[in-house]
Amino acid sequence: MQAPGPGDALLVVDVQNDFLPGGALGIRGGDAIVGPINRLLAAWRARGLPVFLSRDWHPDGHCSFAAQGGPWPVHCVAGTRGAEFAAPLSIAADDLVISKATRVDKDAYSALDGTPLAEALRARGVKRLFIAGLATDYCVRATGRDARAAGLDVVVLKDAVCAVDVQPGDGDRALDELAAEGCELSTTGATLREMEAPA
Repeated sequence: MQAPGPGDALLVVDVQNDFLPGGALGIRGGDAIVGPINRLLAAWRARGLPVFLSRDWHPDGHCSFAAQGGPWPVHCVAGTRGAEFAAPLSIAADDLVISKATRVDKDAYSALDGTPLAEALRARGVKRLFIAGLATDYCVRATGRDARAAGLDVVVLKDAVCAVDVQPGDGDRALDELAAEGCELSTTGATLREMEAPA
């Protein structure tokens, strides 16, 4: 893997309270990815590379909620504590926050679905997108696929994602699918070593 530099961006997907253990749709082990993500964020910002954060930002009565016939409990309702980014996540003032699934009648797993993210990446000359966050088998998978479809190189950081695993192995299958579609699978450790290596 080529060391991150100009033309690269980091996208942290949906590291929100409701997706962490104890949240409305808590993912077992989801909190374990925050440390690796924060280490990468520090190195990323030290080099002046762009950081994007996506979040579910649902209206009341969103179509994904069980009461409306959707598959999930009420989660990440805009303006609630559950929708806030996890407190330990290192957020900076100049990170660009992308809100998704904001329409009551339309779900969106991908951070590129109905959001300004693709335009923002183009405006910053991004060619390669590093992806971390939640959940491997839903929003990370959908975002990686859409990023590839948009012509971006994609690196998915295996130690900085975590799966819901509604069916055992869903997360591993999602990673296999992303690799088959041309995404590179790496880790935050390998990425940091590349960033710290002498030029």
